[in-house]
Amino acid sequence: MNRTFQQFNLGEDIVKALTSLQYNKPTNVQEEVIPVALKKRDIIVKSQTGSGKTASFAVPLCELVQWEENKPQALVLTPTRELAAQVKDDITNIGRYKRIKASAIYGKQPFERQKLELKQKSHIVVGTPGRVLDHLEKGTLEVDKLSFLVIDEADEMLNMGFIDQVEAIIQRLPVNRTTMLFSATLPQDIAQLSKQYMKEPAFIEIKDGGMTTERIEHVWYEVEEEGKFTLLKDITVVENPDSCIVFCATQEEVDRLYRRLHRAGYPCGKLHGGLVQEDRFSVMNAFKRGEFRYLIATDVASRGIDIEDISLVINYDIPSDKERYVHRTGRTARAGKSGKAITLMTARENHFLEEVEAYIGFNVSKSEAPSRDTVAKSAGAFQKKMQNSPIKKVDKNAKLERDIMKLYFNGGKKKKIRAVDFVGTICQIDGVTSEDIGIISIQDNQTYVDILNGKGQLVMKEMKNRTVKGKQLKVHEARIK
Repeated sequence: MNRTFQQFNLGEDIVKALTSLQYNKPTNVQEEVIPVALKKRDIIVKSQTGSGKTASFAVPLCELVQWEENKPQALVLTPTRELAAQVKDDITNIGRYKRIKASAIYGKQPFERQKLELKQKSHIVVGTPGRVLDHLEKGTLEVDKLSFLVIDEADEMLNMGFIDQVEAIIQRLPVNRTTMLFSATLPQDIAQLSKQYMKEPAFIEIKDGGMTTERIEHVWYEVEEEGKFTLLKDITVVENPDSCIVFCATQEEVDRLYRRLHRAGYPCGKLHGGLVQEDRFSVMNAFKRGEFRYLIATDVASRGIDIEDISLVINYDIPSDKERYVHRTGRTARAGKSGKAITLMTARENHFLEEVEAYIGFNVSKSEAPSRDTVAKSAGAFQKKMQNSPIKKVDKNAKLERDIMKLYFNGGKKKKIRAVDFVGTICQIDGVTSEDIGIISIQDNQTYVDILNGKGQLVMKEMKNRTVKGKQLKVHEARIK
C-alpha cells in the first residue's frame, strides 16, 4: 500500500503544510505513533535519532490543539536549546496554515522577553527543563488548559541531570493529560518515571533508523594522543566528505582543534556550550545551509541537529558512555541515506569500545591508518573540493517561508484589538481569504500578522487605507525574524 499522510484523516490545513514541506510519506515511527497519539493515548516510544520522530508528535499536536484557546495546550520538553528551537520551528511549519502559535523558552535568553511572549496566545510551548520550571514557579507559564506533555530525548535528560526538574514539572501539570515519552534508550530511571506518571501507555519500539550496520559503516583507528591530529587530516583527505562533524570531549579541545584545522585551511565552524546562544544558533544554521564542510563540536551537537547530508562523523575523542556513541553516530545516515562513523582511540581506551560494542550489538571494525601513498593520491581531489564552496543545502522550509510576509501593525491589546478584528478586515480585501492569514501575534502596542501564499504586498498596500476596529494603524513589513 502506498503510505501517505492522508491515511491519518488529518485536517486539510495540516496536510497542505506537510505537502509544502515535502513530507511525502510517513516514516516508520510516524506511521506507528501518529494514529495512537491522535486517540490521545499515553505512549512510550523507543526510537533512534534520525527516524523522523519530531513530526510523529508535532503532527498530532497541531491536529489536536484548538485554535480558539489562547492558553498553552501542549508542552514539549527537550534537553538542549538547539533542539527546543528546532522543534518549535518544525511545529510552526506543520501548523502554519492552521495558524498554530508555538513558543520556545530556554536559558541564556531574557526571562522578561519570554514572559511577554507567554502572555500572548500560545498553543504549544517547547522548552528546556530548567527554564520551563522557572516559568512555572513564577506563574508566567499557565498550564490549566494543558492537555498534552511530550518528553523528547528522555535518556539525554537523564544524562544531563535534568530528570529531577522533569519530575518537578510533571507534578505541576494537570493530571488529566496525554503524555508521550520519546527515548533512544530506556534506562531504569526513565522506566520508573513512565510507570509513575503515565496511564497504561502504549509501547512502540522502532527497530530501524538507528544503529543499522547496513546504513552506517562503523570503523575505529588506534592512535597515540600526539598522532591524532595528523591521522585526522589524513582521514579527511582520503574520505573527502561533503559534510562532516568532528566530536571532541571538551570545549577546550574543540577550540584547539578548530584553530589547528582553520590554520590548515579547512572550511570549518565550532560549536560548544561555552559559546553565547546567538553564536551557537548562527554556527548551526550556517552548517545546515552548507556554508562550511567541517563542524568541530562537543556533545551539545549530538542532539538537535537535523541535517540530511552529513556523510561522515568522526569521534576525535571516544565518548565516555555508550549512549553518546549512539547519538553522535546517529548524526549521519539520516532520512534513509548511508554514512560512516570513525572513532580515534588510544590503546588504553579499548574498554570503552568493548562497552559500546556490547551495547550496539555488533563489532566495530578496526582500520589501518591510510598509507602516505593513499593520502598523496587523494590529495588532488581533496584540495579541489576545499577550494570550491560547498553546495548550499536546500531548506525544506524555504518554499513555505518564501510565500510568507510578516506585517507589523502599531496597535494591539491596549487598543482593545483582537485577532478576529484583523481577520475580519483583511478578509474584506479582494482576492484574500482567511486561508491567506497565518499566525497573528498580538502584543500590548503592536501586532504581527503572517500573510501567506505570496499575498503580503497586496495586503500591506490595502491596509494602509483601511481601519481595524475603526482605528487607522500604521503597517509595514516586519523587521524581525
